[in-house]
Amino acid sequence: MAATAPKSVTELGTLQSLLRLDDTKPFPQRPRAAPNVLIQKLEHACDLDEADRVALQSLSDTTWQVEADYDLSREGDRPEAVLLVVEGLAYRYKILPDGKRQILGLLLPGDFCDLHVTILAQRDHSIGTFTPCEVASIPRATILDLITTSAQIANAFWWATLVDKGIMREWMTSMGQRSAIKMVAHFFCELLVRMQAIGRATASNYELQMTQNELADAFGITVVHLNRMLRDLRDQDLIRLKRGRVDIPDVARLEAFCGFNRNYLHLNSRETR
Repeated sequence: MAATAPKSVTELGTLQSLLRLDDTKPFPQRPRAAPNVLIQKLEHACDLDEADRVALQSLSDTTWQVEADYDLSREGDRPEAVLLVVEGLAYRYKILPDGKRQILGLLLPGDFCDLHVTILAQRDHSIGTFTPCEVASIPRATILDLITTSAQIANAFWWATLVDKGIMREWMTSMGQRSAIKMVAHFFCELLVRMQAIGRATASNYELQMTQNELADAFGITVVHLNRMLRDLRDQDLIRLKRGRVDIPDVARLEAFCGFNRNYLHLNSRETR
């Protein structure tokens, strides 16, 4: 059962769309009998038995909804529960003293907003939403109970944390050493694989509701520079952006262009290697 969450508006405002068709962003609706996206994701880590699936399913039985451009939590907050993105697109970010924003990572359906955050006295970054989101709030005691009663769930949770760290390392590598155009291309490759892992992408196409400003803040470049990189990628027919969707005409070609290696996403479990 979904409830309406207390609204916490970011001070960043609503930004003009690049990939969005317009500012009308309905709340995501889960189709009937849709696979549980958390289970879908964690089964890349290990085999889960029926009891594990039932326990994980219960984590998203009760959810609440927030609109786009709202904060789920803010830097300095005392975390009391673990947040799980059930639907929508959220993100980690920090605001510098001069008001500039750095986006630190994307949170897709099935992603925890920091699995072990409740051991901290306060958050060191904020969590916001790009689109309307459906979110589950999970008490710390529930997480601890799952970890202590199921070795497979504990392994899957560790895997999810390690994948988060792998993504952060890859983003740091991109910002430090890849050229701007290859950094942008790498980002689109990563999202394709991450969306495929949760059943939200075809072989070459996925939805991405982000603005020019949001993308630029993820890459640490100006909007003008971003526009130039997107134009160059389009001119080379490496990507196509239309109506809130990313289409990659030749995935292997784009991956070769930016040197994308999906190993850091760890989608082949140790048990199957």
